[in-house]
Amino acid sequence: MQLFNTLSAEERAELIDQSGKQRLTLSFYAYANIEDPQQFRDDLFLAWNPLEVLGRIYVATEGINAQLSLPADNFYAFKDHVETYPFMNGMRLNVAVEQDDLSFLKLTIKVRKKIVADGLNDNTFDVTDKGVHLKANEFNEMLEDPNTVLVDMRNHYESEIGHFKNAITPDVETFRESLPIIEDDLKEHKEDKNLLMYCTGGIRCEKASAFFKHKGFKNVYQLEGGIIEYTRQVKAEGLDSKFIGKNFVFDHRLGERITDDIISQCHQCGKPCDTHTNCANEACHLLFIQCDDCASSMEGCCSLECVDIIHLPEDEQRERRRGIMKGNMVFRKGKSDALKFKKSGDAVAAVDLATAPKVKKDIRKRERKIFVGNAEHYFTKASVGQFAIEGELKTGDKIIITGPTTGREELVVTEMRVNGEAGTMAKKGDLVTINIPFRVRLSDKMYKLPQA
Repeated sequence: MQLFNTLSAEERAELIDQSGKQRLTLSFYAYANIEDPQQFRDDLFLAWNPLEVLGRIYVATEGINAQLSLPADNFYAFKDHVETYPFMNGMRLNVAVEQDDLSFLKLTIKVRKKIVADGLNDNTFDVTDKGVHLKANEFNEMLEDPNTVLVDMRNHYESEIGHFKNAITPDVETFRESLPIIEDDLKEHKEDKNLLMYCTGGIRCEKASAFFKHKGFKNVYQLEGGIIEYTRQVKAEGLDSKFIGKNFVFDHRLGERITDDIISQCHQCGKPCDTHTNCANEACHLLFIQCDDCASSMEGCCSLECVDIIHLPEDEQRERRRGIMKGNMVFRKGKSDALKFKKSGDAVAAVDLATAPKVKKDIRKRERKIFVGNAEHYFTKASVGQFAIEGELKTGDKIIITGPTTGREELVVTEMRVNGEAGTMAKKGDLVTINIPFRVRLSDKMYKLPQA
């Protein structure tokens, strides 16, 4: 009985690519009394794994919090299963604004103490006494009221790339930090102001609204369904979007565009940019904003020190990573002095620095390509990449090399060495070296494009 993942992220990405299925990315949450979270977790895995569900799901005695993707063809089978649980019957499933078949590459269902780490003792207040839920049009109307105070319940790295105009954006790294800060900042306005909150999908506001009502705030409101549902309603009803920029998401995409406005900067050069990435040095893995030019010149790294490290032999890199617990440190290191243009909290403003280029994307159209092999090594001084061949390769083939850090690079094989000797043809089991004008990594895959 399989209750855990058996495939690596790379293997799963290859299967997704070969399947040709369009996938949907969605999220949802539900508070409920779950007596046996571990059994609930196992039941979900057994039901969802055959449906090819991938994602990050937390369950606890207080409920479920899920971000996941699944083949579009399996959506209704998934929905039918979810609704066999009474507390999830009729629950809203927030479908992502932008879709990406590779948003998740594993099915991870974890039992936690809480579905959101809020640091609160739920026994000290009524968690069901929540604020008033507002739909998009009601939310926009309340923003026009001068007695409304709008608060972003997300973290600094989320609000930096996108937020509602005139919102208070606390300079915090975790949700639990924001609650006492907001309470203290607004303590003089518990009765005369409308406290209006929003977050990504609504789950943080569910608990926060009950907490603030417990603390004496009289007029507490929250955006129903968060930014994701707000955007859907804005588009469906032709409303004016008061949100500007990108919505940060906790999957491979790291963000989905809501408006064409770019309000943040590359943390390294200051150029208008709202593309988050993780440092290519796995011993660092810092989350930061990096433009294409800096990604090229810094090889996907956040600092020159990390650039030096990624050029070390792989064994030495692994040794440096040993015992490092990254966790939330990837966000805290976002305050690194190496990042000269970092902004958060009071420094965040809804200022349009640039307009995102229009990208025409057909998620149904797939590139035909044939898997050839895996990257084994990169010889920096010689600019030569070594690959273990799993298919067939010959000179003249047009190839693509892809990976999480490398991205997508395309070139033609003009010459190669097969098992150390000059050759024109390689087959499964051969080691091939070819000249490559960019660094390749162990996670990179080689594909060839069919001849025209």
